[in-house]
Amino acid sequence: MIKGSMSKWLNILFLLLSMPVCLKAQDSLRFSGQFSSWMNMNTGSELPVLGGVRYIPQGNFSYSLEDNRMFDTELSVNIYGNAGLDPFDTVSAGGDLKPYRAWIRYSSSQMEIRLGLQKLNFGSSVMMRPLMWFDQMDSRDPLQLTDGVWGAMARYYFLNNTNIWLWLLYGNDERRGWEIIPANARIPEIGGRIQIPVPAGEAAVTYHHRTADSRGMTGLVNEYELIPENKYGFDAKWDLTAGLWIETSYTHKRKDIGILTNQLIMNAGIDYTFSVGNGIYAAFEQLMAAFDEKPFSLTRLTHFSMMTCNYPVGLFDKLSTIFYYNWTDRNIYSFLNWQKQFDNIMLYLIGFWNPRSISLPALTGTENIFAGKGIQVMFVFNH
Repeated sequence: MIKGSMSKWLNILFLLLSMPVCLKAQDSLRFSGQFSSWMNMNTGSELPVLGGVRYIPQGNFSYSLEDNRMFDTELSVNIYGNAGLDPFDTVSAGGDLKPYRAWIRYSSSQMEIRLGLQKLNFGSSVMMRPLMWFDQMDSRDPLQLTDGVWGAMARYYFLNNTNIWLWLLYGNDERRGWEIIPANARIPEIGGRIQIPVPAGEAAVTYHHRTADSRGMTGLVNEYELIPENKYGFDAKWDLTAGLWIETSYTHKRKDIGILTNQLIMNAGIDYTFSVGNGIYAAFEQLMAAFDEKPFSLTRLTHFSMMTCNYPVGLFDKLSTIFYYNWTDRNIYSFLNWQKQFDNIMLYLIGFWNPRSISLPALTGTENIFAGKGIQVMFVFNH
């Protein structure tokens, strides 16, 4: 079933498709899109055969000004449908049509201001990012899809590579990243980030304030309409013989909601490319997550060890693997991906061997697709 107002989103799609006609005399206009389809078979789902299609049409328009200044905008729509099948028993189907990106930006050589529905992400980690505050990108997803957030973001770049971010978000009520309690969409969110160069790398501190809303979570936490929440982040990365990084996030809610009152997540990693054949890239991360009533008590801990490797077999083929180990549940998550490229076409053959009950945090919903043991075939066409 397609959610929301069909006529509203069809009007957006019509506007996107008509942009080349309406704006062909302007400075720069580009129309592109991505079509993907997939088929998934696994042992961990109530519907062991799953399939879907997705199309994301995108229009970009830019208008150049003097002194390296410009206006540009992006409009894209996420149109998808999926179906699940338990042979000779159950069939389930669904779909949606919603805006994916819708922003306008003013930029110069040292600054940018962006308004609208946009992707907002940062941090140095590769597989699980403690600073996944505004997105839900899954490192196992070949397309790296994530919904955006509504708001305004300004960024200024100093000549010494220091940069400052400021943002104001409004109207976002979906859970993002590590969040368990959604935001109150009626209350603006505000935050910022400063990133500075350090010897052989860079470091940054980040802050965000929002108001959470736990109404409707009966039986899970105390219910409040307004829960002031502060997030504090630190990350750093160094490019030495090997790449090294650390990323941390601490979240404190100013009302007692049990073990979700405080959240501490820390991740440290290393990567290196070995000169074997065409080059084997390998990265390892160790993550710790703690939730508790008291700050920094560390009495309820979850530990993950994670490793990813990829190897380019030739000009058009690449093999990659991802392994997670949950030390708390003693579960192993395995993921193998073969990728082949033909100009604008990408083919993926994915195999996975995971527990039937997934306990990976902060992901996009692919945990249900990759539950149990199975394979997935994906076709992607970019134009």
